[in-house]
Amino acid sequence: MASDGFKDDLHGYLRGARDALMWKLDGLGEYDLRRPLTPTGTNLLGLVKHSTGSHVRYLGEVFGRDLGVPLPWSSASEPNVDLWATPDETTKDIVARYRDACSAGDATIEELDLDAAGRVPWWGDEVVTLHHVLAHLTSETQRHAGHADIVRELIDGSAGLLPVMSNLPTDDSSWWAGRRQRIEDAARKAADG
Repeated sequence: MASDGFKDDLHGYLRGARDALMWKLDGLGEYDLRRPLTPTGTNLLGLVKHSTGSHVRYLGEVFGRDLGVPLPWSSASEPNVDLWATPDETTKDIVARYRDACSAGDATIEELDLDAAGRVPWWGDEVVTLHHVLAHLTSETQRHAGHADIVRELIDGSAGLLPVMSNLPTDDSSWWAGRRQRIEDAARKAADG
């Protein structure tokens, strides 16, 4: 009985991470969804595309299950091709594929026990449990939701945890500008010693 509660908790945190990642796309046009905002090219749609592959691989391949969600970019020889969207890949298709991967992955979570064993070929064929995979995938999805948080803030200043709970003390832009300046001043003062 207790393991069902643990699985529900883990699954709930994974769902929350997925929701946070998807929320960061809301209301943006194609350019903003795709444009690279870090020196390594981090962009919102690429984070979703990458997370699709993670869900398919960890909740499908690891447990010998075909989730029925194709990853057409997986045969490309280019490194990190899953971290950006080509002009011929539509936002609608990338988001739909992500939702399909999440839904199919949810079936794996619901059908297997937490101690169900799988193998991770890209970890040297390490044997893992669904519990381990859920912890890892949740951590990875949260990490990418955090990337998306920063990228979205760089695009239009939007910030916060979730649409229903920003987790920020205020949405007053002048307060944030003053806070940022105080932090900048402190950094300069520390650097000047």
